[in-house]
Amino acid sequence: MAFGTFDFLHKGHLDFFKQARRLSKNPYLIVSVARDLNVKKIKGRKPGILEKQRLAKIRKCPLVDKAVLGGVKNYLPHIIKENPAIIALGYDQRAYVKNLKVLLAKKGLKVKIARLKPYHPKIYKSSLVKRGNSAIIKEC
Repeated sequence: MAFGTFDFLHKGHLDFFKQARRLSKNPYLIVSVARDLNVKKIKGRKPGILEKQRLAKIRKCPLVDKAVLGGVKNYLPHIIKENPAIIALGYDQRAYVKNLKVLLAKKGLKVKIARLKPYHPKIYKSSLVKRGNSAIIKEC
């Protein structure tokens, strides 16, 4: 299971999905798309695209087996519902990760947590890629 805002897709996101898939011998990648409210809380700005549109875009990506919306007030229930064996965190993901393994274990979910490597972070970081840039992938 992996998490993100995914306002638009770029090669860094595709590499993120590929790395997450490589963590398992039998990959089945579930991607949790951040809720609009949480994006504002974490990033200090609203996402450029509404959550349902971002979710629909991720669902079309062949690297993703299932896409779901994240929790609104509590991020744990939707993770527990999906019951992932592995959680793949981006190299720069910091929100909601402190004590994640312990919190999930208290809820009965034993999960491996992996931190993925960056893919050209000075080029393919969402905050650096501007709309209209050729780095943005129209379709996954």
